[in-house]
Amino acid sequence: MKNDYDSPWKEALDRYFPQFMALLFPQAHAGIDWSQGYDFLDKELQQVTRDAELGRRYADKLVKVHTHDGAETWVLVHVEVQGDAEAGFSERMYIYNYRLFDRYRVDIVSLAVLADDTPSHRPDAYRRSRWGCELRFCYPIQKLLDWRARWDALEAASNPFSVVVMAHLKAQESRDGIARKGWKLRLVRLLYQRGYNRNQVLELFRVIDWMLRLPEELEREFTHELIAFEEQTKMPYITSVERIGRQEGRQEGRQEGRQEGRQEGRQEGRQEGLVAERQLLLRMIRKRFDAGVAKQSAPLLDRIDNTQPLEDLGEALIEAADSGAWLQALGFAAD
Repeated sequence: MKNDYDSPWKEALDRYFPQFMALLFPQAHAGIDWSQGYDFLDKELQQVTRDAELGRRYADKLVKVHTHDGAETWVLVHVEVQGDAEAGFSERMYIYNYRLFDRYRVDIVSLAVLADDTPSHRPDAYRRSRWGCELRFCYPIQKLLDWRARWDALEAASNPFSVVVMAHLKAQESRDGIARKGWKLRLVRLLYQRGYNRNQVLELFRVIDWMLRLPEELEREFTHELIAFEEQTKMPYITSVERIGRQEGRQEGRQEGRQEGRQEGRQEGRQEGLVAERQLLLRMIRKRFDAGVAKQSAPLLDRIDNTQPLEDLGEALIEAADSGAWLQALGFAAD
């Protein structure tokens, strides 16, 4: 199964940029005055580099930050998360750097995260020289493969971005689906062990789920184990009604399609998926509140149009402050 690295890296950098800097580039992190905030300049980066010949990248970010010296100047931190071992990478890093400087006339700090699986690929400088004219451009790098030897430190860290690095490493090395499923569940448990709040758990789970993709049957097994784990912890943060219902609907649709024909199978699959979503949502309501609230919710759920996706209701259930807020949200959806 093809891994999806691009989306989780981009989302993780958006949500956890300071933590990313603290874990992978602590010297640069220490030089930034985080109290002044920071701004992503992705559109500006695209304008500067749109005509450059680009290699395969997982993510690149341009971020405006401020230093501690009190000056009005600002620093652009350009981050490359490189996915493949490509020969021209250092040249592209240099091109990005000088184009950004030419446009903004500010200090440009170029950083590279090398996410490939080639141990010897460690570009960290670009050089050119002729007749005494010499250019040497160096930039800090982090090779993610090196963190395999520091796995214990990653597990012991409280930094949320360590989870991103662990998920990436296990996605690279876990070719066996059963082993990958085990690591996926282990990383999810780690989110709870670290005491992250609900939003952090949900955000980091999205990254883990994206990176550690599983074959459908193993994904179903993982989902059931995840439900059991959340029941044990009494913290149903992750379980997605829409996600599980869609999986079960696809499965039922294939089974019915083989037995009764493709068209009927697809229709039955959709119906079974809706039933599965509603049943799971009622189960989550009982876990979050009690059986009485679930009983009150059932007729409201039955009134919701079949075309209405239930993912938003699952999120509303998690975010509801109390049962009254939940029933009010459900009533609006039913109407």
